[in-house]
Amino acid sequence: MEEPVWNEWRRPGPTPAQRRRDIGIAVLVLLCAVEFTVLVNSMGAFAFGRAPDLREQLAWVVVLSVPLVVRRRYPLAVMLVVSALFIAAQWRQLGDNLVPSAILFLAIFTAGAWERNRVVARWSRIGVIVAMFLWLGFSLVKALLGPPGTFKNAAGPMDPVLASVLWGLEFNLFFFLFAYAVGEMAWTAARRQAQLEFQAEELRRSQEQNTRGAIAAERMRIARDLHDVVAHHVSVMGIQAGAARRVLDSDPEMTRDALQTVEQTARTAINELRGLLGVLRADVDSDHRAAPGLDDLPELLDNARAAGLEVSHGVYGSPREVSSAVALSAYRVVQEALTNVVKHAGARHVDVRMRFLDTALEVEIADDGRGSAVSGSGFGLVGMRERLAVHGGSLEAGPRRDAGYLVRASLPTVSEENA
Repeated sequence: MEEPVWNEWRRPGPTPAQRRRDIGIAVLVLLCAVEFTVLVNSMGAFAFGRAPDLREQLAWVVVLSVPLVVRRRYPLAVMLVVSALFIAAQWRQLGDNLVPSAILFLAIFTAGAWERNRVVARWSRIGVIVAMFLWLGFSLVKALLGPPGTFKNAAGPMDPVLASVLWGLEFNLFFFLFAYAVGEMAWTAARRQAQLEFQAEELRRSQEQNTRGAIAAERMRIARDLHDVVAHHVSVMGIQAGAARRVLDSDPEMTRDALQTVEQTARTAINELRGLLGVLRADVDSDHRAAPGLDDLPELLDNARAAGLEVSHGVYGSPREVSSAVALSAYRVVQEALTNVVKHAGARHVDVRMRFLDTALEVEIADDGRGSAVSGSGFGLVGMRERLAVHGGSLEAGPRRDAGYLVRASLPTVSEENA
């Protein structure tokens, strides 16, 4: 999912729940307006000193409140309608000015918080505020040109008329700037919330993708292990079973030895398969066999000898402990190479060497066969390279100069020793 350009982000429309809430707010505002109008008329405390008939006042508060029902669906239209009605109500000198002012505040705030076109939202609110100050200036000039007001309790150092003008200007300036700023903050908060939700969704997708990648990598690793185990042991069992069949009547002793080798190889394969399958279980039993390592190489070589190969084995350098992962990879490389020799090379002799270098563990398998390697099902040389790449190792594989085939794998061990 492509990340939106947040400077051009447009707020989605209100949800059904928010639309229902707008209806409730409009009803509540209407009830408050009716109550305040009745109270003001009952006290005679009219905002402009006088007021039209009570029924007309109630009609005005109804007309002012109704647009709030759709304030979040049509914020710009509601602000413009409420602004025009507010000026008209003041022209008629409505008895109460508190609730109409609150309705105007709510309309300006909603335009700032919900209008999707931000340029329109900005300039329309500025236009309404300018219009309100023009109306205020007109009202002040009209008041100043009319009969002088009476300020019975005036006792301050300023002229009461000047003080009245300044109070009106400053109060309205604060009122409209506050409505503008609160609407802008609400829209910014909504955009920030959308950003957080987008980032959370991206994080969730990334985690799912990483999980899928880890699962695929683990499946590939298990597939390689299964290939190594099955291909090697089944090859040995096939060769021994064929030898037993050929000498079944003529040499019972050799037949017995061959069948014993098949039995032992089958048990070894089953044990290794049990260990691999245990990885797939959530409740891994404590008695599962550990993954094979360098100490298991002699058994691997014995299986190759049982398949009819002459195997020589040499260890060079100073043997030392390596991590179980490196040991398993070295074991699997030797296993895969010997399997290819048994199945495809037609060799009589194979030489397996292990070198403990200063910074790496190196294994080398060389045979005197036809000088070609067959990857079989695709997990042969490719599988070796993938195993070695995990540890930053390398693989050389190809025909020897004189005869046969050579596989040399190098596994770095410096990082383990320095860890």
